[in-house]
Parts: sequence; structure tokens; C-alpha cells
Amino acid sequence: MVTTGDLGFISEKTSRFAWHPSLGNVVADERIDSEKIVRHMRASITQMMESKGYRLVSVDESPDLLIGFGLALESDMSDTEILKKTGLVPGLSTAGIDSDQYEKGSVLVALFKPMQPQPVWRVLAQGFTDFKQSGEQRQQGFDELISLMLRSIPSV
Repeated sequence: MVTTGDLGFISEKTSRFAWHPSLGNVVADERIDSEKIVRHMRASITQMMESKGYRLVSVDESPDLLIGFGLALESDMSDTEILKKTGLVPGLSTAGIDSDQYEKGSVLVALFKPMQPQPVWRVLAQGFTDFKQSGEQRQQGFDELISLMLRSIPSV
């Protein structure tokens, strides 16, 4: 997992967040239900942010920050492409990994100040997706990952 940016803009007055209007993407093949992943990402992020005192509002309600995210499988987006798009790459090695059961996946979460095109803070994590796990097991692991990724965001 790699992180960059400055969370110093967050204060007790920075309590309302909304979804970034264009950064909520899944780049994966038919093994992944993209719509389901987007719903689950939003639910996981919302749960974590609410546990820190933030409140989800619509983008029309003048949020204090915007949150965007992306998820990609290695077969659909290489580390080189991820680096070009995000400026980050953890560089998780796939040497010795059974590619029939596991595939490297990358998850990005980015915070934006409203009306600013560039993120002020980003975290990118890589791990292995086990396609033989039940959906529930994968979701639990995913929730744990989001919790780790957003750990450094301060409570308000």
C-alpha cells in the first residue's frame, strides 16, 4: 500500500463528503460484477467515513470533500498503466502465484477538495483476488482493506 498527499485540510469543519462525479471505476473482465463492486466500495467507504464522524451528502449539497475510487485487475490494467494514471504503484510481485486461482488487483481511493481537479490525497493498495472464495469472504476481506486504506483519515 502506498499513500501520498496531505490530509491537513481536514478539520472538525470538514465533515461532509460526496462521491466524485467521475472517479468511481472498475476495470475488470466478466469475472467481476462491476456494478456490484461499485456498490460495495461505496458502502465500505461510507461505513468507514461515518465511523470517523463524516456524513455522506449529495454533490449538490456543497460537500467539504469528494471521494473517488477505482479498482482494476492486473489482466485489465498493468502496473505501468496504473502508474501513468495515478502516479502511484505499490509494485506487488506475482512471482510464484497460481494465476488460475489468484489475480493481482489494485484499489485506489482519492480525496479531492471540491472544485479542484487534482486529488489532495491518494492511497493505492494491491493484493490478490481469490476467485475461489465465496462472495461473502471476498467482501469481508475487501472491507478490511478499505479500513486499512482509510485509517490515516482523521476523525472529525
